[in-house]
Amino acid sequence: MRDWKPIFVENSRIPIILSYVAPIEIGAITCGFIVFSRDKMDNRLRRHETIHFQQFLETLFIGFLLFYLMDFLWNLALYRDGKIAYYKIRAEKEAYDNDHNPLYLRERKRWKWIFDMEEG
Repeated sequence: MRDWKPIFVENSRIPIILSYVAPIEIGAITCGFIVFSRDKMDNRLRRHETIHFQQFLETLFIGFLLFYLMDFLWNLALYRDGKIAYYKIRAEKEAYDNDHNPLYLRERKRWKWIFDMEEG
């Protein structure tokens, strides 16, 4: 599973539409086995979304959505700011902290992002 990659769909309107209700402007979004991107994707963005894809696989998809929503709502209550709440989501922290590292997907430890509760 470590080498599995999602299907990338570039120049999609889905991230544009979802940006109307999101606290950030969405450049790309992972939905199960498919990543929808508003533009052509560079390697960093592909890696970021592939990290989310691996998180999806680890939690059997539904678990990812539950963790993601739980984190967002908790952070929103804590910080009262949607943008801060988004960047504090554990899944996003792992992806943003490591999307610059071309070796990360080979080195990453399964499940670590779920138990990573450090403030940052």
